[in-house]
Amino acid sequence: MTRERETNLEITVQLDPDRQLELFGPADSHLRLLRRSLGVQITARQSDLHISGTDAGVQRAAEVIDRMQKHLLKHRRLTLEDVTDFVEQGPASGRAESEQAIAVYSNKVVEPSTAGQLRYIETMFANDLTFCTGPAGTGKTYLAVAVAVSMLKRRQIRRIVLARPAVEAGERLGFLPGDIAAKVNPYLRPLFDAIEDMMDFAQMRKFMELDIIEIIPLAFMRGRTLNEAVIICDEAQNTSGPQMLMVLTRLGHGSKMIITGDVTQVDLAANQRSGMIEAMETLRRVPGIGIVELSQQDIVRHRLVQNIVEAYRMRQEARSRTGEREGS
Repeated sequence: MTRERETNLEITVQLDPDRQLELFGPADSHLRLLRRSLGVQITARQSDLHISGTDAGVQRAAEVIDRMQKHLLKHRRLTLEDVTDFVEQGPASGRAESEQAIAVYSNKVVEPSTAGQLRYIETMFANDLTFCTGPAGTGKTYLAVAVAVSMLKRRQIRRIVLARPAVEAGERLGFLPGDIAAKVNPYLRPLFDAIEDMMDFAQMRKFMELDIIEIIPLAFMRGRTLNEAVIICDEAQNTSGPQMLMVLTRLGHGSKMIITGDVTQVDLAANQRSGMIEAMETLRRVPGIGIVELSQQDIVRHRLVQNIVEAYRMRQEARSRTGEREGS
């Protein structure tokens, strides 16, 4: 009598050789958890993992290992609790965020952390022009840069242009030391920080020398047409109406534009309306234009940032109610 084979499927998963120890866990504890939970055999051979067992178990194990590797790329650490969560979360078909990992140059992936961020990423990929508003810490700029770098890496575009209006938030630009480059650098620093997180310094410097990546004050965009590019206009709540129109008309063939800002933090003169607010009102129903409004629930910085934003919002509302009562 022939014995039935218990193994129905065997596949090989390639590993990141620099992250194998973290992936396997202390004394291979992560692999032991997968074997026990999913009923599969897992054998490590150099830079590969060989998984064998039933079709469903092997496919599930390969999916969990893929999530583990992506988690390591993003967070640089992996705990037994993380692996347990991945096993218990069920197949990826029920988790839209697993399909939204954005691969960038720095050997890592960027993924949305909230439903609002997921909607933002989907909107950027689906539209040639996207407006995104939201409070500090919601990832407006960071995710826009990640999408741009991902498209550059896949050669869907030829360049990235990052621009910000040089509008003073209570300080005087003229009093800053140095030449014009030194004066505007503080305004552009957040864009440099985002780019630096997506690629190593040598590659960033090379791309900037070749004008593949350009980080400039908004005024430097005047008179240009930008083809096959991702153009990001950050802090756009501080643009005037004519400035915003100038930016919007820079969009060329094969390009994508992302306009980000916090419409509650406008630093323009009291009698001047934000060009971003005006543009969103004017273009809201135009096909091919997406508008995403992130909220306090999408803040992913330190947990206190969410509380700070909420405290200031409540204070502003209280002031508004007091003003209304005094005026009545």
